[in-house]
Amino acid sequence: MPETKTKLPVLGKTTKADAPADLFSEAFHQSLVHETARADANSRRRGTASTLTRGEVSMTTAKAWRQKGTGRARVGALSVGSRYGGAAVFGPKPRHYTVKVNRKARRKAMRSALSVHSERGSVAVVKASDFDTPSTKAAAEALTKWGAKRSTLVVILGDETGLLRSFRNIPRIEVMEVGAVGVVDVIGAASIVISEGALEVFSQRAGNDSASADIIYG
Repeated sequence: MPETKTKLPVLGKTTKADAPADLFSEAFHQSLVHETARADANSRRRGTASTLTRGEVSMTTAKAWRQKGTGRARVGALSVGSRYGGAAVFGPKPRHYTVKVNRKARRKAMRSALSVHSERGSVAVVKASDFDTPSTKAAAEALTKWGAKRSTLVVILGDETGLLRSFRNIPRIEVMEVGAVGVVDVIGAASIVISEGALEVFSQRAGNDSASADIIYG
């Protein structure tokens, strides 16, 4: 059975490029996209916030005043959270916020997010060879001619430095390597521009006929 294709506009040109149809024809699954986007966002949290407990506060252990005879209440350790300079009560400690999402669910959520852009006409393909010589002016003109909405996500391969240098200095344009792109990035962008090489990686990692290798997000 021949592989079906869908047509996507090519940035800066009047022609269209072939793209795997299954990548841009998935129905929108709101709960699945929400779950995966939440997992992507959580995985990017550093989780390094840390507060001092009573045992970690640098404070004297001497009794503030004697137990009886002062007319004041009895007092214990000065490191309690209710006193100035004391410990934080139930404060944060270093932790991870990772939420597991099954591989097939991630793939389906990515296809669903990309399909939304396809339906809206807010996804285009860019040829890396057109920007072998970096040009921010040419990149900005191509985006304007296509009618890209800000903010725009530009997805490239790690070695496509011409695209990186051409698009990274345009306001409200975010350039990301395809391996770092998650569902949260796709649904958070008003428009998406994908290089031909990155489109192939998307097809391998999120397509219906993908191999069993894990998708790398976030």
